[in-house]
Amino acid sequence: MQPLRLAFFLTLIFLSSCSEPTTRPEDIGTRLITMPAGQRVRVEVKILPEDIMRGMMFRDRLDPDRGMMFLHKPPGKYPYWMYQVKIPLDIIWMDQQGNIVEISANTPPCPSATASQCPYFGGTRTAQVVLELASGMAAKYGLATGMRVSL
Repeated sequence: MQPLRLAFFLTLIFLSSCSEPTTRPEDIGTRLITMPAGQRVRVEVKILPEDIMRGMMFRDRLDPDRGMMFLHKPPGKYPYWMYQVKIPLDIIWMDQQGNIVEISANTPPCPSATASQCPYFGGTRTAQVVLELASGMAAKYGLATGMRVSL
C-alpha cells in the first residue's frame, strides 16, 4: 500500500508542476468577473481619479475576454465620454452589487481633436461601478438592465 501512496503523491506533484502560473505579468492589477450566463472576463480595475479619467484613452484594441472596471467611491450619476479613445466600446453601469442599471452599446470613439466637441454617454442612473468591454460584447454576453454581474 505504501508504494501506491508514493506513486499517487509523485503524480500530483508532477501534474501541479505542469500547470500554468496563476499570475501572468499582464494579469497584475486585474480580476476576473463573471457575466450572468457564466462567461468570465478579466478586467483591469481603476479606482484612482486620474486612472478613471484616463480609462481606455490611446489604446488601439481591447481583447474580447478583457475589460476595464471603474470603481467610483460614492454612488452617483457618471456620464462617460470617448475623447481620445480609439475604439468603440460597450459601457455598462452597475450598482455596487453588480446589478446592471444602464448600458451604452457600441459607443463610438470621438473623432474630434477638441474635447469640448465630444458627446457624453449614459450616466442617467445612479451607479458605482462602470465596466467597459469591446464593442459588441454586451450583446454577445446577453447583458441587459436588471441582470447581475458577479464582481
